[in-house]
Amino acid sequence: MSASRPRVALFVTCLVDLFRPSVGFAAMKLLEQAGCEVVVPEVQTCCGQPAYNSGDRATATDLARGVVDAFLPYDYTVVPSGSCGGMLSHHYPGLFADDPHYRGRAEALAAKTFELMAFLVDVRGLAQVPAGFDGIVTYHDSCSGLRELGVKAQPRKLLASIPGLALREMGDSELCCGFGGTFCVKYPDISTRMVGDKTKDIAATGADTLLAGDLGCLLNMAGKLSREGSPVQVRHVAEVLAGMTDEVAPIGMTPSGMAKGG
Repeated sequence: MSASRPRVALFVTCLVDLFRPSVGFAAMKLLEQAGCEVVVPEVQTCCGQPAYNSGDRATATDLARGVVDAFLPYDYTVVPSGSCGGMLSHHYPGLFADDPHYRGRAEALAAKTFELMAFLVDVRGLAQVPAGFDGIVTYHDSCSGLRELGVKAQPRKLLASIPGLALREMGDSELCCGFGGTFCVKYPDISTRMVGDKTKDIAATGADTLLAGDLGCLLNMAGKLSREGSPVQVRHVAEVLAGMTDEVAPIGMTPSGMAKGG
């Protein structure tokens, strides 16, 4: 590994690939600005978290085996999602409790897997980004990123370096938005109540843009904000840090700027 220019494998995630590819491009831009060589393994699949959360350990293990094989050769694996990052770094080794060979490989991958914001700040020492943004933002701390990976100060440190950006913290920024992967499908009424509480907190800040580091949370909150007729724009934090807000519409908006139903 070259300390000056490590080879970083970007784990794109299913939601980014299917719904918001701009997050992947923003992550690549930020990693390259941080002096990394970025590779996107073409054989990557789902990390297996939906199966894992549903109790289907056989499917989760099969998917994990493929991810380990694809990503282990690189210096680091970086994920623009706390939930997928947590799956790779915290849960993969346990899937292979009865397979010493793959358990060792999974542990090796886990040790060099990081959520994007944590990697930029904690590993690469990034303290600022060459981006600009004019407006007031608020930030939602996703459950997996915050509780499993300790991601909280890192995005705020980078956001503080952007001229024109003012961060206004919402009340209970650490509370779940109600998405929770399969939770919102199993318990829709509870999930709807939780995201409703979250959008009230967002509105109370007076911010014009909502940021977070997990696309699942962002899609959930964007849908609720859209149904409420809220003007708040929703973006992945990487898009703002990469200076890409003029290139792509906010989450939940069509290219013409009209809000979609959610």
